Amino acid sequence: MKTMTRGELAKRTGVSMATLRYYEDSGILPAPRRSSNGYRVYTEDYLVKVKFIKDAQSLGYSLKEIQDTLQLLSQEDMESEALKTLVRDRIEEIQSHIDNLQQMQTLLAGLLLTPEHDIHNYIESFRINKEDGNS
Repeated sequence: MKTMTRGELAKRTGVSMATLRYYEDSGILPAPRRSSNGYRVYTEDYLVKVKFIKDAQSLGYSLKEIQDTLQLLSQEDMESEALKTLVRDRIEEIQSHIDNLQQMQTLLAGLLLTPEHDIHNYIESFRINKEDGNS
């Protein structure tokens, strides 16, 4: 099995060595084995794991969610249907978020149709009236 150093893994994945160290220290990536001279020795499967982390981050997953998913994937009894369920759940979360954003967009667009006089009164309600002694 081909191995590499942390520096080589960083170059091949486009992730900094400090980021790899953080992933290991926080338990997102399992600690690699060490060679006789004490250097960390990474196997090819670390390339897959780091790519998974990067891809999952780009999809909006938190590092905690990624860590939990990697732990699930590493279990001996993990099956493809369980992974599909995770993906379906994430799709539902994303759709819910899209729905909420669309509702917010509709509300904001409606506010743009508010008469100028009402907008002016609204803004004035936030101003401190010095005549009332409020400062």
